[in-house]
Amino acid sequence: MSDVLTLTAEARDRAGKGASRAVRREGRVPAVIYGNKEAALSIHVEEKRLVKLLQTGHFMNSVVEIEIDGKSHHTLPRDVQFHPVNDRPIHVDFLRVTDETLITVNVPVRFENEAASPGLKRGGVLNVVRHEVELKCPAGAVPHDIEVDVTGFEVGDSIHISVVKLPKGVSTVIERDFTIATIVAPSGLKSQEGEGEAAA
Repeated sequence: MSDVLTLTAEARDRAGKGASRAVRREGRVPAVIYGNKEAALSIHVEEKRLVKLLQTGHFMNSVVEIEIDGKSHHTLPRDVQFHPVNDRPIHVDFLRVTDETLITVNVPVRFENEAASPGLKRGGVLNVVRHEVELKCPAGAVPHDIEVDVTGFEVGDSIHISVVKLPKGVSTVIERDFTIATIVAPSGLKSQEGEGEAAA
């Protein structure tokens, strides 16, 4: 399961561009918590802490526990806006969730057992078609990544989502059996094959 991240926040009394700019000058980032049939809550979080979480690489597919005045809010980041010039975060949207809430997230793909792939051992190249897979899963069980075992795959083989064992309760958004990666011949081997065909 993906890590649960934590953020401490304070409620925002005033909305609007002027108030948001004042918050940012204090090293804070305006944000909003919405959803789950409750009123939206305007907050601000510490910019340094937020940037640290963004740098984990899995902020957008992790549950974030936001604490405000001693109360914890179970959320999922839905959108982060960045400054067009300096790339600093300027606003974040958080969706309220429960452990059972079905959500859609993009989860990174991780390949393993490359030494057990005959095609890769012969010099083949793993051509990754999808670095992430869009999944439907409960908010309390978001996978950290999707493991793809390449054991036994040869040059010319395609690796489809059907060979991946997804955790219980997790399914792909795309319903067809799509390709995650292929094993292609190295360029040297391709040129040799081409020369052989030309000679023939």
